[in-house]
Amino acid sequence: MNSIWTDTVSIPAFEQLNQDRKTEVLIIGGGMAGILCAYMLEQEGIDYILVEADRICGGITKNTTAKITSQHGFIYQEIVEKYGAEYARKYLEANQLALKKYRRLCKNLDCDFQERDNFVYTCSDKKLCEKEIDALQKIGFGADFVDNLELPFQIQGAVRFREQAEFHPLKFAAALAPKLCIYENTRVKELAKSSDVSGNTRIAAGKGSAKIIAVSDRAKITADKVIVATHFPFLNKHGSYYLKMYQHRSYVLALENAQEVKGMYVDEAEKGMSFRNYKDLLLVGGGDHRTGKQGGNWAELEYFAKKYYPEARERYRWATQDCMTLDKLPYIGPYSKSTENLYVATGFNKWGMTSSMVSAQILTDLITGKKNPYAEVFSPSRSILHPQLLVNAFEAAKNLLTISEKRCPHLGCALKWNPQEHSWDCPCHGSRFTKEGKLIDNPSTGDLKK
Repeated sequence: MNSIWTDTVSIPAFEQLNQDRKTEVLIIGGGMAGILCAYMLEQEGIDYILVEADRICGGITKNTTAKITSQHGFIYQEIVEKYGAEYARKYLEANQLALKKYRRLCKNLDCDFQERDNFVYTCSDKKLCEKEIDALQKIGFGADFVDNLELPFQIQGAVRFREQAEFHPLKFAAALAPKLCIYENTRVKELAKSSDVSGNTRIAAGKGSAKIIAVSDRAKITADKVIVATHFPFLNKHGSYYLKMYQHRSYVLALENAQEVKGMYVDEAEKGMSFRNYKDLLLVGGGDHRTGKQGGNWAELEYFAKKYYPEARERYRWATQDCMTLDKLPYIGPYSKSTENLYVATGFNKWGMTSSMVSAQILTDLITGKKNPYAEVFSPSRSILHPQLLVNAFEAAKNLLTISEKRCPHLGCALKWNPQEHSWDCPCHGSRFTKEGKLIDNPSTGDLKK
């Protein structure tokens, strides 16, 4: 079940780290966020090392639908209501700057970058569009109302952002990576302060001037600062990410002989569908559900394709997984209030390509001592008092109390069998394992015990 991206490019390979190293900045995680952080630190002349547990872009990045957009559902009406218009304006500006940076970079890269209008549509209530446009007007951004789309079903309305973009994410990463300092097959298992490495190595970086030691199977890396870009953070002691996030799976079919939709589209509804083209293929996304729960999966997409594109032929199918935050905004910045020189980029809420660039820009500024005007908006230490917190806590408690032979090594939750993908999935935090128990997706850092 390879995605179209993995089948149409060869990603360069990198050596495993087999000896101890020292660096100013260690980046843990070789997905799009990690690679962009490395690229920007390289541009700033900062000494860094990026380590990846497996192959770069071998996790979530290879399964994206690769839309680059500032329009993340009907998010702006929610941000204005929760945090105010100025907060929403900064969120928009940060994402628009990310889009601008991609546009500039991609001019010199062969990565199938194309500008496209992006549409968020609703099949239920036209007033949702009106509220979103009203929120956007409050922050000074012009968006269009549209009542008819290049889609094979009726909508109530849509909001259009002009001049957004799409690309081939692995071609982009493959073009940047060869000039970066990367080590693959180097899984970081623990972080410790240098003063504690001979004793208690299970603590994360704490306040103080001590350097941070990252421990892998074959080497230790001593760093002044560390960026954790591992999709779901693997350190449980700080930040409470196991309460602040859950993971969500979604599915994609790539159809031949379907339709040129002339843009990028996503339903505002949580379980709605998304569309974009790549060359002669139509990418249809949907079937969403919380990891470890039941959902529409590929069957929902197959039914849709049969109904609306009976002459189409399936060329690819794949699935992906997204970290969902309490307020639908990413966590980018210092890992927690109690840690120093430790940073995180996570919780991209299905908008990983744009959020990866936002992360790289904010974290590079923080590391180099520059004031970033958008850092506060994405601060991981912002309030956790949102209704989703209770849902996450309930799911964790329920699954911790569930009797099951298979339990997640992360925090001990009962695993559920996923018959569509033949995997063991954790409903609490989204770790996934093969039938044989080999780790597929974090936050777990190891395989199932036999």
